[in-house]
Amino acid sequence: MEIEEIYADSLKALEVLRGVIHKTPLDYSRTISGATGGNIYLKLENLQRTSSFKVRGAYFKVWSLGDERKKGVIAASAGNHAQGVALGATLLHTKSTIVMPEVAPLSKIEATKNYGAEVILYGKNFDEAEGKAVEISEETGKVMVHPFDDPKVIAGQGTIAHEVLEQLSKKPDIVIMPIGGGGLISGNAIILKKKFGDNIKVIGVEPSYAAKYSEGLKTGEPVNIKNVPFGLMDGLIVKNSGKYTFEIIKDYVDDIVKVNDAEVARAIFLLLERGKILAEGAGAASVAALLEGKVNVKGKDVVAYITGGNVDMTRISNILNYELARSGRIVKLSGTIPDLPGWLDIVLSKLAQAKLNVIDIRHDRITHLIEPGKALIEVIVESSAPEAIDKVIEELNSIGVSFSKIVP
Repeated sequence: MEIEEIYADSLKALEVLRGVIHKTPLDYSRTISGATGGNIYLKLENLQRTSSFKVRGAYFKVWSLGDERKKGVIAASAGNHAQGVALGATLLHTKSTIVMPEVAPLSKIEATKNYGAEVILYGKNFDEAEGKAVEISEETGKVMVHPFDDPKVIAGQGTIAHEVLEQLSKKPDIVIMPIGGGGLISGNAIILKKKFGDNIKVIGVEPSYAAKYSEGLKTGEPVNIKNVPFGLMDGLIVKNSGKYTFEIIKDYVDDIVKVNDAEVARAIFLLLERGKILAEGAGAASVAALLEGKVNVKGKDVVAYITGGNVDMTRISNILNYELARSGRIVKLSGTIPDLPGWLDIVLSKLAQAKLNVIDIRHDRITHLIEPGKALIEVIVESSAPEAIDKVIEELNSIGVSFSKIVP
């Protein structure tokens, strides 16, 4: 593999992709800059076609096949690469088959079909789906489009760095991006290091529970994950290190840090609430690393990649509720009241006087947890002032009922 060839291909990919993909915004984040002490710019690939950067490498790879693509293409993916290949194949007038894990989100399955692909559900994770895709490729002659370990895919992903350097109009000190299979960081690191050498730092972010590249750099050898976990950063959970990507990461990436799902959930919440930016788990990993202080960015010009926004609304709902509860903005109160007319109204009046908005309420008389003649009440309230919760509990308990806050 020639690094110079990948760099040259990335310039070619810029031409090929012009008019096919969006030149996504590079947005200065006042909120994250204030929280970290750096000058933080967000490259918003969640606003890309298919809501992910993956279409860059996928389209360029399918285009580079020339007449060979008439055989049709096949790929394995948990979602974002699937959509990129499907769209690329459709735009280039060829058929695509995508093998997706059985646990792939329904929204990503439907989106892949809508972009024109035949979808086959197989296996419990990406690697099992990939094995099936290879099998079908060998049987049918369809051309495999690997999601990360392919020089053309790597070159296509590297077009992001070219855009960033044009949009920022100055040299960034640090560029941060997530690592799953490693195609994204490989392509971008080559471009950034070609331009600036050691005067720029390229930092990768991995899930703490699937940190194969950071472990591999310690040993000097590729590391594969034995037991593939489930997690919020599903787009970064890949079992095997890539042959090409490992060597590029080893030579061109300055450091790799790790984040967990709780840290990523906080990043998703902040991006959505303050920046109105919808990011999936993998897409928010770079911001999580910044917010948790995993990278020292004080006084530095920093670009962080938001790599995708394909996330189920049910998952977003779970994350929002989790973060609202963690921050004390949604609180569950539990208590017992006399099972007599008017007592529930008294409790609700106290909550209203404290300007607490009642979101939900449960009323239970049939439980061994309370004495006869009592009723168990659980109330979920919304509050912008945590001290109001403690005050209303004190007032309720002073009139002869027993309430407490349930800590999540």
